[in-house]
Amino acid sequence: MTIASWNVNGLRALARKQALSPWLASGPTIVGLQEVRASADQLGELAQPDGWPFAHVSPARRAGYSGVALFSKLAPDSVETALGPKFDVEGRLQLARFGKLVVANVYFPNGNGQDRSNDRVPYKLSFYRALRKRLDALRAEGLRVLVMGDFNTAHQEIDLARPRDNLGTSGFLPEERAELGRWLKRGYHDTFRKFEAGPGHYSWWCQRGGCRERNVGWRIDYVLACAEALPFVKAAAIHPSVLGSDHCPVSVTVDPDIVR
Repeated sequence: MTIASWNVNGLRALARKQALSPWLASGPTIVGLQEVRASADQLGELAQPDGWPFAHVSPARRAGYSGVALFSKLAPDSVETALGPKFDVEGRLQLARFGKLVVANVYFPNGNGQDRSNDRVPYKLSFYRALRKRLDALRAEGLRVLVMGDFNTAHQEIDLARPRDNLGTSGFLPEERAELGRWLKRGYHDTFRKFEAGPGHYSWWCQRGGCRERNVGWRIDYVLACAEALPFVKAAAIHPSVLGSDHCPVSVTVDPDIVR
């Protein structure tokens, strides 16, 4: 089955572009969306699209900001959203349990802050650490964890088109890259890099200057698999041909036995 993630940059805007329904019909079983920017009430019918028996929306307290949504053709055993009061108000997390599988749908904070001052970097890093602690506890219970979403960090120089130009930009700061690196050193695996080692694969492009057409982008959307989940991952992909947002979807194909 396919498990997919997409930062939609506003779910209502994506639907107006008629980009949502064709992608949902392309075959995923579980879908996590980030930057939904609306509550379930505001989304109306979009909060539970046709053909998706389970849907859950976790909005930010601030209107028009952040928010995550989960659509699934399988009914989860539970969905949790709490990580801590300073994080929960921003609507950044859903932990959906399907048997022995936990799918974490996550919109990691951007560190830019006001006027690109990078003053949100400490908040971003504390979110990373709090979430890893939470997920490690689930792994200790014997659960298999997939972490998908917009991580807002490019890990290595190969993961963005212009690394030298962005050494001081949030998303490629040494401390951000190091924090993501700690995840990878402690039992989480970058599923895309398991299957593709080459350059030129990105999931986000600036909307100015024809960056997407020229493929001047960043790979900041991931599906990480813990060591216990990795043997069930059969393929991983980035889908740059899917339009409608400044991000494109990413996905993994997994053995259905991952939930058993």
